[in-house]
Amino acid sequence: MTEKTRSFICALGLISITIIWGFAFVVVKNSVDYIPPIYMLAFRFTIASVVLALIFLSRLKKMDKSTFFHGMILGVFLFLAYAFQTVGIQFTTAGKNAFLTTTYVMMVPFLHWIFNKIKPSWYSVVAAIIALVGIGFLSLQGDFSINIGDLLTIVCGFFFAIHIIFISRYTQNQDPVLLTILQLGFSALFSWILAPIMGENFPLQEIQRGDVIVSMLYLGLFSTLLGFLLQNVCQKYVRASTASLLLSFEAVFGVLCSIIFLKEYLTGRMILGCCLIFFALILSETQFSFLSGIFNKNFKKKNLTDKQI
Repeated sequence: MTEKTRSFICALGLISITIIWGFAFVVVKNSVDYIPPIYMLAFRFTIASVVLALIFLSRLKKMDKSTFFHGMILGVFLFLAYAFQTVGIQFTTAGKNAFLTTTYVMMVPFLHWIFNKIKPSWYSVVAAIIALVGIGFLSLQGDFSINIGDLLTIVCGFFFAIHIIFISRYTQNQDPVLLTILQLGFSALFSWILAPIMGENFPLQEIQRGDVIVSMLYLGLFSTLLGFLLQNVCQKYVRASTASLLLSFEAVFGVLCSIIFLKEYLTGRMILGCCLIFFALILSETQFSFLSGIFNKNFKKKNLTDKQI
């Protein structure tokens, strides 16, 4: 398999994750009425980590201290991202939660500057400004205040951005499957510890409901296990910036699913905000290089024609 083919297959894998995650916003929004947010994380991460560990039991024997430590770091970032996202969705719509989560795409270039000393292009700066305006249209109330759920979701995007950067760093030299098992396991551990500290009551009666069981299995097996396994494996062969762009389609599928299944609606101002954010996502990562390529090609062709004339 050529490197180009492998990269293309991995890109399709990342896109497929966004469909799974897009529907997960609907599942989470319906489930927070029955399961407290941190306990919900505990269930989904425990299901995912235990099943994945059983499937790849033989690989656990190859784990070293470095992989263990890096898996724990990824687990910290992943847990914080999902904690802010899941708590935030209680106070905002699933569609807004989906779109604001993907602001991590604009954050990745700037965090690369901080962690890897790679200065962002002016496209990234312009994209960040456009995204900020889009967030304003999408989230600000009439009195220019911002919903606490929207604010928590933006914080969640920050931790997802860090998570993406460190996945790219660690998967270059370490087993992505082991890193997935470890980050999910540590996320589960942090969730079980934090839930009672935050005063959440264990949902003993609720977890006996059939619909809740199905929801937790979907979040655990598909959205978490399959989603992050594919992300860690595919991102090994795709640049972090490209991966963040592909993963941003989670917002599109999240909004579509919230409209179809939750009957949510967007006002004209909110649609404008979504469009600005999505435009900023594309600008930040592609810099419209395909347009400049077409322009340069046509420009050279025109010059050649003029010379011939």
